[in-house]
Amino acid sequence: MTPDRLDNETRHAQGMQVRRQVLGDEHVDRANAKITSFTEGFQDFITGYAWGDLWSGDGVDRQTRSMLTLAILAAVGCEVEFAMHVKAARRNGVPPEHIHEMLMHVAIYAGAPRANSDFAIANTILGEERPD
Repeated sequence: MTPDRLDNETRHAQGMQVRRQVLGDEHVDRANAKITSFTEGFQDFITGYAWGDLWSGDGVDRQTRSMLTLAILAAVGCEVEFAMHVKAARRNGVPPEHIHEMLMHVAIYAGAPRANSDFAIANTILGEERPD
């Protein structure tokens, strides 16, 4: 086994651990159950690099990473990923008020229609947390 392969295995293991911490076991198990030979390489890529390198870094805390991720996903209109990361942000301790403020920034800097859609998504997810 080459040192590069060991590094990739270590990166992947670290990525899977962080991915589970941020997204939750249930989500990761569902995603893993859907892996096919066509999607396997992509799943390995995001687990190793997005979760094993980026999210495992110590440059900023997880709340900040969540806020950055939410803002980017909202700005570029990735609604499915945005919804997933609203839940992850809450798991990382981001308060609803911070998500609201981030979306206000998205409205100004990326456009009101994008923010409008994302406010609706976040409101639904955050509403699931609030008792009726």
